[in-house]
Amino acid sequence: MNEEQRDDFELEWHGDAVVVTPAGSVETMSWDVVEQAADLVLAPLGQRSAPLVVVDLSRVSYFGSVFLALLLRCHKLVRQKGGELVLCGASKLARELLQITNLDTLWAIYDTREEALEAVGA
Repeated sequence: MNEEQRDDFELEWHGDAVVVTPAGSVETMSWDVVEQAADLVLAPLGQRSAPLVVVDLSRVSYFGSVFLALLLRCHKLVRQKGGELVLCGASKLARELLQITNLDTLWAIYDTREEALEAVGA
């Protein structure tokens, strides 16, 4: 298991899959900080064919459009490369937001990190 960490995002490699864990402060991050985080997250994904990504939302109670934009950017890159992105650990509020925006139809949402890793074959 390989780890890279910043204050706002933690990347943890499990074989071919990466678990991206945003900090709880993601809900208050400014656009420029999210842009920097996007570079951190997207750079290693861009170097892989068919990246497998689990976004662990267990530290996040709620998020807004800035974080959703980051998720969509990750999703687009992962899909272009033939990979898969799934979510896990979403709070009740986060799940409601994903349902309201219909993004729960775009990504599979798992209760635990273990279930999500198993689903992507890691």
